[in-house]
Amino acid sequence: MLQPIVTLNFPMYISNSYLKQALENYKIMTQMPPAKTRERLLTSACRLFAEKGYQDTTIAEICEQAETNIASVNYHFRDKANLYLEAWRHAFQEDLKAYPPDGGLTADTPAEQRLDTRIKSLIARIADPNLHFFAIIHKELTQQTGLLDKIMTEEINPQRQAMIALVKELLGPGATDKQIQFCHASISGQCMHMLQVKNMKLNAETRRFVMDLKDAKAYAEHVVQFSLAGIKAMRATNSPIDG
Repeated sequence: MLQPIVTLNFPMYISNSYLKQALENYKIMTQMPPAKTRERLLTSACRLFAEKGYQDTTIAEICEQAETNIASVNYHFRDKANLYLEAWRHAFQEDLKAYPPDGGLTADTPAEQRLDTRIKSLIARIADPNLHFFAIIHKELTQQTGLLDKIMTEEINPQRQAMIALVKELLGPGATDKQIQFCHASISGQCMHMLQVKNMKLNAETRRFVMDLKDAKAYAEHVVQFSLAGIKAMRATNSPIDG
């Protein structure tokens, strides 16, 4: 037996505010070039993820700062997690663009000068308040999401390997793997101290005992001299670390 077809008609009520917002969204989507929208989203996301971390940052906040709508996030990045990954990658690339780790030096430049450039680049990238890469990492360490594990390995490891290769070259052919590992850890630790300084909340009493970010260049010079002197001394004695 055939069932009668029932048609339900619901009246549509569209408020003026809803219509106005829809028109604004349409205007944004049609007037702003896709590449420009994506760039604005990445810039806003980098800033907010660096300031608040992944968990406390909302898509709505990012869109508000980027002057676009949530639909554009879905279009360019699919979801918040993927936007987080791409924002981190974008921040990393902006860091390297601002302070190139190799400084444009060629492979035949003396190793001491190449290490000097890498150390100063790393410290400058950490200290610069307008860059967000290390701030995002700091937030990730305190509010771990696990989302950055793979991409951090892919992007950071080449920089790490380049530094290790320089340390190995400077220590000479007689260096042990442990010597290379320890020297690299020592240099990295000195550089990353700047990140700790950057995120310290100090009172007036303790601040005078802690380095100021304004001293970043002088501190970088110290790390270079200290590290090169240590490596030179170790190479001269050529005494492997026991164990």
